[in-house]
This record gives sequence, C-alpha cells and structure tokens, in this order.
Amino acid sequence: MTSSATQGIKTVLHPVSDLAQSKAVYAALLGVEPQTEGPYYVGFEAAGQHIGLVPGGGPMGLTSSLAYWHVEDIESKVAEMTAAGATVKESAHDVGGGRLVATVIDPDGNLLGLLQDR
Repeated sequence: MTSSATQGIKTVLHPVSDLAQSKAVYAALLGVEPQTEGPYYVGFEAAGQHIGLVPGGGPMGLTSSLAYWHVEDIESKVAEMTAAGATVKESAHDVGGGRLVATVIDPDGNLLGLLQDR
C-alpha cells in the first residue's frame, strides 16, 4: 500500500458549553493564555499542540473532542482513506490563513480530522 505518512496529531478541538469558564480551565491546565480569542473560538498553543475551544460544538455540531491529524497533502490523504473504506463527512476546505481541514468517518463511525497548513 502506497501512502503518505502523517505528521501526527497536533490539533484537538473541544466542544464547550461555557466559553469563558472553559477558557479559564484550559489556561490553568496549559499554563498559557489563549493565542486566539473570539466569541466563536478560543485557541491555545502549548508544547507544540493547538487546543481549540468551540462553543456549542461550532458549525460541525461536535459532541465530543475531535483530533486533527496533520498531513502534507490533504486531498491525497482523503483519497487514500476513502479507498480504504472511510467516508467523507466534510471535504477539504480553507478555514483561513491557507489552513485546509477535512473530516472523514471510519468504518465504525469515528470522526477523524485532517489538517494541512500551506
């Protein structure tokens, strides 16, 4: 099987019900203040990880945390995964700053995030 390796999980999004309270808890956990802060998203950078807080699960309606695997070529990785049996939930799209994200569902219904920085 020919495939491209991932760069590992570097981004995890957490759905939250109270953004202000969750921001305080994650700041205490990570020991840093948020790098990105707005009414719809709060993001922390700590120890090479990006931790994002998404109120109400955001536009995807997340009900649990979502880990994003960083990849060099998101389109190729989505193609490899669908050929292996995954289904696309959200096609690759730009979320700002040239960052592309996509989500696929594995055969057991688990949601997997893919992320490519340009």
